[in-house]
Order: sequence, then C-alpha cells, then structure tokens
Amino acid sequence: MSTYAEDFSQFGISVEEKDKLVAEVIRYVLFKTEQNSGCPIKREDLTQLITGKNYRQRNLPAFVINEAKLKLSSIFGFEMRELQRSRSSNQNARSSQQVAADAKSYILISQLPKDVYEACVQDENKSHVTGLTFVVISIVHLAGGKITEENLWHQLRRLGLSETDESHPVHGNLKLALEALVQQRYLHKEKVNGPEGNTTFYELAERALDGPINDGMKEYISKIVNKDIASADC
Repeated sequence: MSTYAEDFSQFGISVEEKDKLVAEVIRYVLFKTEQNSGCPIKREDLTQLITGKNYRQRNLPAFVINEAKLKLSSIFGFEMRELQRSRSSNQNARSSQQVAADAKSYILISQLPKDVYEACVQDENKSHVTGLTFVVISIVHLAGGKITEENLWHQLRRLGLSETDESHPVHGNLKLALEALVQQRYLHKEKVNGPEGNTTFYELAERALDGPINDGMKEYISKIVNKDIASADC
C-alpha cells in the first residue's frame, strides 16, 4: 500500500467524498479571492467548510487543504500560499492559541511566467490599484515599517491624494482605498492610547512582508532613488 493510501485510510471516507471536499475548498478559495479582491482566506473558514459536512476527523482538514493546494497549482496555476500573521501589541495579551488561529490565512499567487501573466491574465483596468498599493507600502517601508496615520496622509497629499477626497477620478474614495489595503493584509492598522490621546498607526502587514512583494517594493524604491541620483549628477 502506498504512503498516500495509508495516510488517506485513517479518515474512513471514500475517495469520492474526499474529492468532493477538495473540490469545495478549491471552489471556495477561487470564489472568495475574486469576491473579496484578494483578501486572505482564513484557514479557520476552510476548516469549518470541511468539518461542517459532519466530518470530525482531527487531521482531515489539513489533508484536504494540502490536496487543494496541489490541485490549484497543477490545474489552475496558482500557489496557495500561507501568510504569517503579524503580531501586534494587543495580540500579546491574547491567548497563544487564538493568535495561532489568527495567524493562518492564505492568498493565491499566480505561477505563470511574468510575460504570460501580463499578456493573458493581468487586467489593465486594475493597474491603478497596484500602483496605489506599491506607493503606500513604499511610504510605510521608508518610514521604517510603521507610520502614523497623520504622517501617511501628509505624504500622500504631496502626491495629490487627500483623505477628504471621496470621488477621486481614478481611486474613488481614498479612505476606503486605504482601508482595502488593511483588509488585504498589506497594512496593519492599530490605535495606540498615549498621553496626548489616541494615535492611529499603519505598519507593514504579512502580505507586504511576503518575499516577492517585499522584493518588488525594494526594487521599485531602488529604481526611483537611482533615477534621482542620476538626475542630480546631471
């Protein structure tokens, strides 16, 4: 008997039942990614999707999720990547089990070559969203990974982006656009109580700190800096 069969036999369900659960996880991940503009999907939600079918085997969710990962990669060309949730000061006061539960979430990353993705998949109508995302996380990165809300908007106003603008011709409501970056886990937003009242901070969250995105941001910043240096030398 193969290792796979041995691993699968412990759950006491048929291959058809297993395949149905895997298909439901894949469908859920694809639908939620599109519906929620790429917001991370909590592992807890996937676990509930599986156990909600009256399956109570402890290791079944992990097995099904891993199967879904393999099929998303081989059939759809997506890597289902787990993100490590950043720990805030508020989280330190919470139970370690709750923090661990919050930490597990997934996003889909295209595995297509860059030229193929740009030619066949990338939606040019959403390029402004990518541009704003990189600008905002670059500002936060240059501030040391954390910035006050007041200072962030100060920097954005220098680019013609104001928090009072609810109908920007490209980005629409800019406060909502910034909030979307929090929901998508590019940024973490936290209010801190100090002697002068509450101060809201933004810091880089797990998606902005993820390898490819973080590397792309640094390359983007480097190009701008090098361009400015070259212009100054001229």
